[in-house]
Amino acid sequence: MQAHFFKMRMTGRFAFVILFILFTSGTHAQTFSFAHVSDTHISNKTSCEDLQRIVVDINSLPEIDFVLLTGDITEFGSDKELLEAKEIIDKLEKPWYIIPGNHDSKWSESGCNSFGRIFGSESFCFEHKGILFIGTASGPNMRMGPGLVPREQIVFLDSVITNMKDKEQAIIFVNHYPLDESLSNSSLVRNKLKTRNIQATLLGHGHANKFYNFDGIPGIMGRSSLRAKKEIGGYNIASVENDTLYYRERIPGKQTLPVWCKTAISKKNFAQTPLLSNTKDSINNNYRNITICWELQDKSDIGSGFAISDDYVVYSNTLGEIVALSATTGKSMWKYKTGGKIFSTPAIRKNKVICPSSDGNIYCLNLKNGNILWTFKTQKSIVASPVIDNNIIYIGASDGIFRAINLNTGKLIWHFDKIKNFIETKPVIYKKAVYFGSWGNTFYALNKNNGKLLWKREKYINRMLSPAAVWPVAAYGKIFIASPDRHMSAINAKTGEDIWDSGAFSCRESIGISNDAKFVYIKNMFEGNIDAFYTRADKQELAWECPAELGYEISPSPITEFGNLIFVPTSSGIICAIDKTTHAVVWKHKVSDALINHILPFNNNQILVSSFDGKITCLKY
Repeated sequence: MQAHFFKMRMTGRFAFVILFILFTSGTHAQTFSFAHVSDTHISNKTSCEDLQRIVVDINSLPEIDFVLLTGDITEFGSDKELLEAKEIIDKLEKPWYIIPGNHDSKWSESGCNSFGRIFGSESFCFEHKGILFIGTASGPNMRMGPGLVPREQIVFLDSVITNMKDKEQAIIFVNHYPLDESLSNSSLVRNKLKTRNIQATLLGHGHANKFYNFDGIPGIMGRSSLRAKKEIGGYNIASVENDTLYYRERIPGKQTLPVWCKTAISKKNFAQTPLLSNTKDSINNNYRNITICWELQDKSDIGSGFAISDDYVVYSNTLGEIVALSATTGKSMWKYKTGGKIFSTPAIRKNKVICPSSDGNIYCLNLKNGNILWTFKTQKSIVASPVIDNNIIYIGASDGIFRAINLNTGKLIWHFDKIKNFIETKPVIYKKAVYFGSWGNTFYALNKNNGKLLWKREKYINRMLSPAAVWPVAAYGKIFIASPDRHMSAINAKTGEDIWDSGAFSCRESIGISNDAKFVYIKNMFEGNIDAFYTRADKQELAWECPAELGYEISPSPITEFGNLIFVPTSSGIICAIDKTTHAVVWKHKVSDALINHILPFNNNQILVSSFDGKITCLKY
């Protein structure tokens, strides 16, 4: 029969469509084969050669009907790498279906717009000889953290499953991540899939052939296409034969190896009971002095923090909206739609809201009604966050330029155009300079009045170790950063020289500073502790440590202090409050399964919290 094929375009502006899927009835699948290619990591000559060889090999095998590419198509998510990958993949003489992985979305200079623009979609849905294949993207986009099927993709998955004509049709689900703790909303995805006849999930991410069991759902991880230490790379040929799915590794141009895993294609009877754990209840029941004032679920992901003024709290989302709510009630005050996903945290000054978008524009809106006051166009996307100082906006972009812009007029004051790679961070203004990092292994200090380079610090061999996601903090002549190399550094603000650079306390990009500037805070990556260090010291001197039991922590979100409490965001949707005097955990509260973007204290005993899965919660403590 003819395959019925649907793609959902996920570029810039999202159009959610209801899919009415008319498939034939029955569980039995016909015999066919397809290629499973994963983790191509296009970035250099070797990775390109490995994929090119695979494409030639697939074209030479008439038994292969189509190709699945299951994420991490590129190494760094750049437009250059995506276009290079597309050029190679376009040489396939078979139909192909593709989804992004974390490498395509974490380091995306375009704010995760280019993948859909270049490849046509971030998701797919098609039927082939009796089996329905559904593929979704995975994030968290632009943030380091556990994998996460984005909110828009959950809506897409819902629409497919809800509108299946044959509820017993065999389904194969495709995602870059395993359906386990590697994917923070895996329970939600498994629950949805188990309402239908899910046969298996196909994935990548681990670079090795591996068979899983995800609460009864078979999982098959395919090897990376990269050669690693061997002469050439490889991929897998999957075959449906006699109602069984077989996997065989293929060495291009040489041989197909014996079957290394198989799973039956049959009617599955999954219990319709919720799989969500009681972790949230068990944590929140231990600390009953926390009250939810209000909460809401956005239609998309939220990858930003808040700005607040009077009763207006403003955030952005990946639908490209700048949104104002009442801090008191959570009621929507206004929305402004831009032309691209937004991962920037807004800034407010004098009833003006400043928020950049990945559509390449910086927007200035009226705080009271959301009306546009002015826009400033850049040459590429913007995923960085602005800071305002003395009516001047300081902001970086993906076009390699850092700018100072007049708040009132939107006119350029100065620019520095020698930035390596793109800027993601929120800069810090300290005394007469502005400080920030980029994804080009470099940390910069510019004169805030004229944009002249004061110094730059270049010490990272791998660009993925750049101090680019951290929001720097400053005190006592020092700039403090935490980098993906798991080091915390104190840098001389005047010279750029390291005062100290220590990996003795494991950490990622999350950092914070006390209101009195006496302490700088980090959260340990492995130990799960919160550490406070003296800012005056000329060596890394531990002031105190709190065994917060946070677990494995890689979220780059900032630590904030208010009154006598230190608020710590986590990768697992938990907020941890620590007493500044006793250095003990006062309470914890779980609002989500996704990473926390920002914790904003206000009104003495209230905080606003955003999580990446689009949840906003106002808590009273």
